Amino acid sequence: MSAYRAIGRPHWLLLALLAVAAFMPGFFTIPPFDRDESRYIQASHQMLETGDFVDIRFQDEARHKKPVGIYWMQAATVHLLTGGEDTGPVWMYRLPSLIGAIAAVLLTAWVGLALFGPGAGAIAAMMMATCVILGVEARMAKTDAVQLACVLGCFGVLARAYLRPDRALPLPTALLFWVALGVGVLVKGVILMVVGTAILALWLIDREVWWVRRLRPALGLPLFLAVILPWLIAITIATQGAFFGTAVGQEFLGKAGTGQESHGAPPGYFLATVWLSFWPWAPLVFLSLPLIWARRHEVAVRFCLAWIIPTWAIHEMVATKLPHYTLPVLPALALLAAAMVIGSRRPALPRGWVWAATGLSGAVSLAFAAAIVGFPVQLMGQVQAGSVVGAVAILTVGGLTLWLIRSGAGNASLAMVVATLMAYVGIFAMALPNLAPMWLSPQVKQVVDQHKPCSGSILAAGGYNEPSMVFLVGTQTRLGGGEMVAAHLLSDPACAIGMVTTGREEAAFTATLRAAGREPRMVAALSGFNYSRGKPATLHFYILTPPTVAP
Repeated sequence: MSAYRAIGRPHWLLLALLAVAAFMPGFFTIPPFDRDESRYIQASHQMLETGDFVDIRFQDEARHKKPVGIYWMQAATVHLLTGGEDTGPVWMYRLPSLIGAIAAVLLTAWVGLALFGPGAGAIAAMMMATCVILGVEARMAKTDAVQLACVLGCFGVLARAYLRPDRALPLPTALLFWVALGVGVLVKGVILMVVGTAILALWLIDREVWWVRRLRPALGLPLFLAVILPWLIAITIATQGAFFGTAVGQEFLGKAGTGQESHGAPPGYFLATVWLSFWPWAPLVFLSLPLIWARRHEVAVRFCLAWIIPTWAIHEMVATKLPHYTLPVLPALALLAAAMVIGSRRPALPRGWVWAATGLSGAVSLAFAAAIVGFPVQLMGQVQAGSVVGAVAILTVGGLTLWLIRSGAGNASLAMVVATLMAYVGIFAMALPNLAPMWLSPQVKQVVDQHKPCSGSILAAGGYNEPSMVFLVGTQTRLGGGEMVAAHLLSDPACAIGMVTTGREEAAFTATLRAAGREPRMVAALSGFNYSRGKPATLHFYILTPPTVAP
């Protein structure tokens, strides 16, 4: 029986529809996020603007932190959907992430077919479709959802090569590994670490690695190189090798040694944050750990542990940490938990372990619900309907999780899925888009469109320099401090428009202009919350008044 028939077309369709239902709330209505998403979409937009699809740039700054794959996908999507225009709404740039996340859900089931059978594969896919971290990445125009799909494509082939030595690996399946690996390298590159350390771990455990030959490396390696080398050669020539100095020397090795962009954290960070990033399924994983340990010598369990442990350990040791870094191994955790849930050989769990799962699950649900309600109250001084819907659904999920932990009832997990979908409707579709104070950049665009003196006016911004503003207002937007904004207005007094944050930047702005004998005129003011900096911001917009003419 083929893997496709083992689950069946209706089940594949149901999994895809579940993923769409989980990922779509808020997909079209949430404004661009700062800072990573907006840097990606602006760089992709500039590719279409300039026609340069080799060098990656944010305004005039080289952006050599990641390879080109996601930028090409975003630019191609916008070009196709707009009929050749060089920009589009933010949701167009998010489509590759949405497609990658849906593919990751289906590929989780495909990997599960080879490891534990269709039941565990379907349950794990359901868990991935409704977990927080993949839902966030599906709504953001970044690399991680597409990278996850590539990782799962590789591990689906590896599982079949490793677990089924008596079956010939079809050539298309073997070549899928190399294509997924190549696309993954072009998207982010971390796929080499995840796949490579898993193969190394299995080699060290088994003291053999003959099964890798089943991947047809004689055909696959040239295919892999054909995917990655054209751009690597082009970017090397275009930047005279500077891309690799930044991508490897600063981005990869730099993150290993120091916490970049205030994202440093001690070892154990991911063990703590997985309770939220893999909500609502982390308690099920925790509850399964004793069972996983008891079955650690089984070949499928060993494969998953080789997938998880090296990558997890490396990320715990690296200084820079963000919750999504362990996303490539979460499907393996989901598969292990699903296999333990439906497995027939389940030893009794220690009572303390069950109580720990119960307590941690309840605490996380309460804290999550409180944060969903409390943040809008803190930001806007009012209780928001969407937040209440989300919080009630989160608490419902928490109660159902306790039911699942205590009774093992299968109906509890299905009810958890429904309640989780309601939580995402409340959070992503109702609450987030309506948190007006935190979406300053769309308001900046509205003010600029309303008050710019000329049709071609360029904004100079001092103090509030978020990438989302550059994407929304225009590539020519100038970023800097108050003195720069003043110089911009002086250089084009008839058409320039400036914006400064109150305080130091505004003082420097007005002092520079008055020293030049000019008086600015404030045309608008905005107040909100700059979540990238974690503090309130008040923005004042200025144009120059005509110079005073002596009588």
